[in-house]
Amino acid sequence: MRTFRLVVSALVFCSALSACGGTDGPAPSGSSPATGQPTPSAATPSTGAPTTPTAPGPTPKTPKPPGGPTLPPPVGATELTGTITPGVEPNCVLLDGYLLIGGPRDVLTAGAKVTVTGRVEPGMMTTCQQGTPFVVEGARRS
Repeated sequence: MRTFRLVVSALVFCSALSACGGTDGPAPSGSSPATGQPTPSAATPSTGAPTTPTAPGPTPKTPKPPGGPTLPPPVGATELTGTITPGVEPNCVLLDGYLLIGGPRDVLTAGAKVTVTGRVEPGMMTTCQQGTPFVVEGARRS
């Protein structure tokens, strides 16, 4: 008897969940609901398997830092020269729109004119909330 109650409880729970996935009302005329089976035109001709539609349009590009270079980030070591500006967060410093990560902090101070070498890491997570991360491998005052 206990198994029967468990099965009935599971069925009631599953039916309640499936009711949550419905729409709040009828679909507007001339359109189809967002969920449902793929249309026959969404199947590949050779296999008949459904394909995932892709949105048309240009591919996304890496955002450019304000005042930074207009080309995509270079691969390998890069050299930047300019004046260090303070970031909005403590201990964050920027150079031409790049957030400087690492390097000698006695050289990389706000207002200093420097030349830094390193590499751009656009996917790196930081707490500074601004600039494109640039991992500093070397720095000197200029």
